[in-house]
Amino acid sequence: MNASSFTDLADLLSAAYNGNSTTSLPTTLEPANMDSAYEVQQRFLTKCKVATGGWKIGAKSDTGPIQGAPLPLPRIYAGGASIARGDYPVLGIELELIFSFNRDFLPQPEPISERQVLESVGTFGAAIEIVSSRIAGWPETPKLMQLADLQNHGALVIGEMVEYRGDFSYIFINPMVDLRINGVPLFNGIGRNPAGDPRRLLCWLVNHCREKGLALPAGSIITTGSYTGMEFPADAGTVTGKITGLPAVTFELT
Repeated sequence: MNASSFTDLADLLSAAYNGNSTTSLPTTLEPANMDSAYEVQQRFLTKCKVATGGWKIGAKSDTGPIQGAPLPLPRIYAGGASIARGDYPVLGIELELIFSFNRDFLPQPEPISERQVLESVGTFGAAIEIVSSRIAGWPETPKLMQLADLQNHGALVIGEMVEYRGDFSYIFINPMVDLRINGVPLFNGIGRNPAGDPRRLLCWLVNHCREKGLALPAGSIITTGSYTGMEFPADAGTVTGKITGLPAVTFELT
């Protein structure tokens, strides 16, 4: 995949993002590897002329490889927001745990240790990610195309964040969670993040940004994968998510 291909793929994805639509992608534009997909992510946001407001990170298992994507700042919403489902060609929702750091992480030559990263976690809370795609035919689309497409990110609604406490182990591993719309449960029970303890993802993100020459400012929102799996609400209404021990998050799906 050459520089022209990076640009062509970013052009198609950004046009679909701006038009709230999907696009068919030629197989010739499929990224050759994860580094190529990460390059397209950055060009995608540049084409859209939007800043990065945070990151989504995740893994398929508690020992599996980690990957991530930047989050467009205009689509990070405070709780209580009203979001039009028509703005998203497909719309799934997931209840997730979010973190933010109390310091900037700037590019530097040397790796940053897990201890340094965890000592820099300032706040955490619950969030609902809207999962969407700009790629026609999703989810039956190549995984590296999905990664280039911000790893299927649509928007993020964040709840009230509270001071981080590392001893709240019951929140990180198998917490009680509840996700519902108009009071009707979509998921209620013990949640599990496929990555295991999501805090293991944070060091990867800090060093990913370091390696790519990207700043990770204090206060950036970092969402770390679903505790509920992906749900596809059939109706509009009030969406509410709760992770036991943290403030609830809610928004209106119109």
